[in-house]
Amino acid sequence: MNKINLHSLLSSIDISADWVGLREVRETTTTRFVRDGKPQANAKETTHGIMVEVLADGQFGYYGTNRMDSGSISGSARKALKQAKSAAKYAIHNFTEDARPPFTGKYCSDYKIPMDAISPGELNQLLCEINNALKVSDKVISVNALARIVETTHHFVSSNGSDILQEFLLVTFDASATANEGPVFQTRTHGGLRGYSRQAGAEIFEDKEDILAVAKRIGEESVELLTAEECPSGTMDIVLAPDQMMLQIHESVGHATEVDRILGDERNYAGWSFVKPDDFGKLQYGSQLMNITFDPTVTGQFASYGYDDGGLKAEKEYIVKDGILLRGLGGKESQIRSGMPGVANFRASSWNRAPIDRMANLNLEPGNSTFEEIISAVEKGVYMESNRSWSIDDYRNKFQFGCEYAKLVENGKLTKTVRNPNYRGISNPFWNSLKMIGNPDTFGMYGTPYCGKGEPNQTIRVGHASPVALFENVEVFGGA
Repeated sequence: MNKINLHSLLSSIDISADWVGLREVRETTTTRFVRDGKPQANAKETTHGIMVEVLADGQFGYYGTNRMDSGSISGSARKALKQAKSAAKYAIHNFTEDARPPFTGKYCSDYKIPMDAISPGELNQLLCEINNALKVSDKVISVNALARIVETTHHFVSSNGSDILQEFLLVTFDASATANEGPVFQTRTHGGLRGYSRQAGAEIFEDKEDILAVAKRIGEESVELLTAEECPSGTMDIVLAPDQMMLQIHESVGHATEVDRILGDERNYAGWSFVKPDDFGKLQYGSQLMNITFDPTVTGQFASYGYDDGGLKAEKEYIVKDGILLRGLGGKESQIRSGMPGVANFRASSWNRAPIDRMANLNLEPGNSTFEEIISAVEKGVYMESNRSWSIDDYRNKFQFGCEYAKLVENGKLTKTVRNPNYRGISNPFWNSLKMIGNPDTFGMYGTPYCGKGEPNQTIRVGHASPVALFENVEVFGGA
């Protein structure tokens, strides 16, 4: 593998610009997928290129290339310069180098066992064994197991002194069972679709006995749901497991607080937001128990990093503290444009995309209640796990979410299993109905590789961690 000398390429660029940056990304993705005992995918692919960024006449221009000789990079810089100068005619804000403060540093995913410690054959064999463990009954009509390993290196240098090297090792593990009896079909997964995503190494697959036990439980629950009653309808309390809280945080807090969306940049594609610029520091987003942090520094979480793709150092920040909205998910450019505090979340999905405001790790901080205390506080309600459907309006306001698995909570106790649990609400009132939060023992860490946004579209990795949470007086309903 030839190493690219970014500093030499940077010095070879000769254009009249206020600032130039080079962001090199090399990413190798390995996918192993077994369905119904038969391998479906044994693939490995690599993408490698450089995004050339130029600041001129107050605007940024971008041009990506997978040709990494000095002539191609210089040509790309000229094209980026032309783009920046063309954009200047339609500028809504003029930027300076302040939008790209210089930082130097390194980041590397923390893992215990390198991925080459497990051979492709061993990994395929494990996935086949997971398939067997999922197939607990003839009523289980389809099973699958997936392992996706992504190895990524980012190197960013700039004309004002930035030099940042980051190396990531990311693993997504998934298992699923679909059961059928008559007209009823039910699917159970491992934390929702692709929800078990982390920065880790081969230690993810080390405890085979535990993995197979999880697979067996997933299969059993898919069969259990076939004869379960439909979830009741009505206004009642709901207790959400961490793997469903992932989706709740993502849709009704994460996207709603992206500053570029609030400024209107996404409104013709991914929508606007109910949050207004003057809400920051004032809006009672949720109850006083609600503390949401943007934290790319969490060890092992899927979207941890040391610096964003604009070179800004990543730090933990409160988005919501004691229920009050404090700051938005806005990178340096959005902070400058809006005059609002933000975070280091200026991110791109690959070398051929320009960075925009994105979620990273967005977490609900734990409280003090045990799981037993939360359940015992519910007279009538439903406990729900694992997202299976979602719908939210263009303002990230009115939502309707469905889960895979649920149990009734009656007089402070978990009772019978019910299927097809759904709930709906409006983001701000819903979070103000937050009544209890689980302690660290109830805390779960999840993520997804599939957060989409931007034109052209960018699918990016995000992480969400949360304890169990109790919300009161929520509209609940059943039905597939």
